[in-house]
Amino acid sequence: MLRAQALTKVYPGGTTALDHLDLEVQAGEVFCLLGPNGAGKTTTVHLFLNFVAPTSGHAFVGGVDSARDPLAARRALGYVPENVMLYGRLTGLENLAYFTALATGKKLKEAEGRDLLTRAGLPAEAAARPVAGYSKGMRQKVGIAIASAKGAEALLLDEPTSGLDPRSANEFARHIDDLASEGLTVLMVTHDLFLAGRCATRVGIMRHGRLVATLRTMGLDHMDLERAYLEASEEADSEAS
Repeated sequence: MLRAQALTKVYPGGTTALDHLDLEVQAGEVFCLLGPNGAGKTTTVHLFLNFVAPTSGHAFVGGVDSARDPLAARRALGYVPENVMLYGRLTGLENLAYFTALATGKKLKEAEGRDLLTRAGLPAEAAARPVAGYSKGMRQKVGIAIASAKGAEALLLDEPTSGLDPRSANEFARHIDDLASEGLTVLMVTHDLFLAGRCATRVGIMRHGRLVATLRTMGLDHMDLERAYLEASEEADSEAS
């Protein structure tokens, strides 16, 4: 569903944010990108969305090159950034209806909207309250509901649990499990090794714009994942020095 082919981004001045990334994420798979700030994780997401243009290589969404046909690629994508931007004076339901209409041109029925928000984990009573009073976790859930309403085939998440309390983060992970079981493709950027081990099918460790290791999480506990992360990072730093 998502495929990067020798995907590279070099910014003016010569800074290489992403260096010949080859990556494929299948339908129903949750792939987490791990690494420090500046490793190229968010750049990868932005290239799939065509927020920035690649210097070379390709980012495919369901076979569509996102640089050549960004609108077609984005129609298949749901994007939830670290801080979901919603209209504070509108309710959760109203935000969902508005952004669904923008994305699809369709009017969402109230019952459908409530169902989508409930499935995303938003308390039923919160749906009719202004978003200005929502917590960060509640805003994230509205973002996921918007992605579901537009019929996204793949979900791109950029640090979705940053700043969430452990209970909210665990609820978020459970919902990602549910979405993946329904066949949704998930590419998630995170610093959270526990979250990655909890809900990822595979993890990719990034360093200096390169994907330096890819691991399947099945059979790995948290200590195994932490050890693999540190070893891959140290090896990449050694090669770069």
